[in-house]
Amino acid sequence: MILAIIFGLSLFTALAISFVLLMRRSSEQGALLEEVTRPVQGAGHVPAAWRSAVSADTIAKPFTAFRRFFAAEPDPEIVRRLLLAGYRKPYHADIFLGSRLAVPACLGLAVALLFSENTIIFFLIAVVIGFFAPDFWLAHATNKRRERLRLSLPDGLDLLSICLEAGLGLDQGVVRVGQELHVSHPELSEELLLVNFEQRAGVQRNAAWQSFATRANFESARSFVAMLIQTDRFGTPIAKSLGAFSDALRTQRRQKAEEMAAKTTIKLVPPLVFFIFPSMGVVVVGPAVIAVGDFFAHFLK
Repeated sequence: MILAIIFGLSLFTALAISFVLLMRRSSEQGALLEEVTRPVQGAGHVPAAWRSAVSADTIAKPFTAFRRFFAAEPDPEIVRRLLLAGYRKPYHADIFLGSRLAVPACLGLAVALLFSENTIIFFLIAVVIGFFAPDFWLAHATNKRRERLRLSLPDGLDLLSICLEAGLGLDQGVVRVGQELHVSHPELSEELLLVNFEQRAGVQRNAAWQSFATRANFESARSFVAMLIQTDRFGTPIAKSLGAFSDALRTQRRQKAEEMAAKTTIKLVPPLVFFIFPSMGVVVVGPAVIAVGDFFAHFLK
C-alpha cells in the first residue's frame, strides 16, 4: 500500500511539475498583439489571458516535449484514428498520448488514497483501465462522428443539387454547401470545405473526393464518391444523379429507422420478463397466495 501511494504521488507530481515548467509564457510581442486586438474581441467571449492559459496547444506542450524524447513525430496510426474522429491539429496526437499517461496516474493516485485494503490489486486495475480509457473514448467519438456524417449527407446532397441546378459548378456548389451547413451539420461542412481546400492546394478532384470517402468511412459516402467519379468520367448530368442518389439515401435512412422501430418489441422483452412481470405477479398473485395459505392454516387447525 505504501509503495502504491508513493508511486502514484511521484508520478502525479512529475507530471504536474513538467506541465508547469513547460507551460507557454507570453512574450512582449504576444502582449502587444493582445493589446492591439483587445478592442475587437467580442464581449461574450472568454478573456484572452484565460483562453491562452487553457488552450489545447498549451496543454499539449509538456506532452510534446516528453514525446520527442522517444520519437520525432507522433504515431501515424494514432494520427489517422484522430483524423477519423475529426481531430486534425498536430497537438491532438500529443494530448491523446499524454492522456495515456495522465489518466492512469490520476486513477492510480485516487485508488492509493481511497482504498486501504487490496490496494495493489485495485491500483493495477485502475492503471489498466486508465490506459485503455482514451482508446475507448476515441472509438466512441469516431463512431458518433461517422453517424452524424451519415445522417447529414442527404441534406447536403439536396442542397448541392439545388446549387448545381441554379447554375453553380461542382466546386463552387461544394463551397456554398459547406458554408451553409456550418451551423446545422458542422461535420459535413468541415469535410466539404476540406475537399475544396485540397483541390485548391493542387490535389485532383477524384483524389480529394476519395480522401473524403476514406475519412467518412461509411458505405453511403463511398457510393456517393463512386457516383461522382463515374458522372465526371462519362459526362452525365450531375444534378440529376445527385437528386436520385439523395432520394436513395433518404429511403435507406427511413428503412433503417423502421428497422430500429421494429426491433423495439424484441428489446422490450428482457425488461418485461425481469422487472415488470415479477412485480405484476407479486401484486396480482401475492394476495391470492396469502389468502390460500391462511385458508389452509385455518382448515388444518
